[in-house]
This record gives sequence, C-alpha cells and structure tokens, in this order.
Amino acid sequence: MKYAALLLAVVLMASCAYPGGYSGYQQRPYTCRGVAYSPMGIRDALHYKETGVASWYDESSWFGLKRGTTSLGEKVMPWHLIGAHKTLPLPCMVKVTNLNNGNSVKVRINDRGPFIDGRLLDVSPRAARKLGFREKGLTNVQMEVLSVGDGSYKKTLGHKWFFGLI
Repeated sequence: MKYAALLLAVVLMASCAYPGGYSGYQQRPYTCRGVAYSPMGIRDALHYKETGVASWYDESSWFGLKRGTTSLGEKVMPWHLIGAHKTLPLPCMVKVTNLNNGNSVKVRINDRGPFIDGRLLDVSPRAARKLGFREKGLTNVQMEVLSVGDGSYKKTLGHKWFFGLI
C-alpha cells in the first residue's frame, strides 16, 4: 500500500504542465528555409509584448504514441503548455491572451517557429484548447514575456517600489 501511494505521488509530480531543467539560455542565431534569425537578448525579451496571429502545432506521430522533441531537446507530452517563437531566447515563459474571447494561459516557449509568414506564435494543442481556438486553427493573440530561463538562470522584470531604489 505504501508503494502504491509513493508510485501515485511520483506519477502526479511527473505530470506537470511544463517541461523544464534546461540550463542557461539558447540565443544563438540560426537559419531555417534560407532565412537567418537572430534571437533577442534577455533584457529585450523581458520587455517584449506583441500582438499577432497564433496557430497550434502537434509534434506527435503514430496516433499520439510517438512524441517529438523541441529545439531545446525536451520531449513533447500531450499535457504540456508549450509554444514556439522565432526570436525569443529559449526557454521563456509568456502569457498568451486570445483577443477574440479573453482566454489567457501561461505558455513555456521552448521551440522555434512558426515559419509561416504572418504568424507570431505556435502553441501546443492543449494550450490552443485552453485559449479556445483548437478547432478554428488560428486566432489573434497578445503575447507578453513573464520570465526568461529556468531555475538559477531565471530572470524576471523586478519592479522597483520606491523611486526605483528598492
């Protein structure tokens, strides 16, 4: 009985919505389909807010039994709230708001894309469902960066309370 409870606790802890554990930031330039991209710096990313079109993508194959990997090398699982952006440093956490219905979700950006003109962001099927556009395929969103990095590398915009001194 104790082992069953321990096993259940391990399974529940392993089912987090976000993968993690990447050390540092991925900011190196890259080329995709003949187009060169240069990811932005940490400071610029922390002030980044943009409105545009979001789509969703699914890295799984074989009826969902085989999972893909992200640009950070992390396995994609069906319960993850993840996304892809062309120039944000990886990983980072963003708040995505569907401008058509007001639904919001926090998404971990850990992949590159979308590589289709006019698209700002790709999100996982679960994030698309929470945002309310999975069946539709595309929606207008506002995206705001909340933090960049994981663990000891995590950076956020610290708000100064007393004229910028505290």
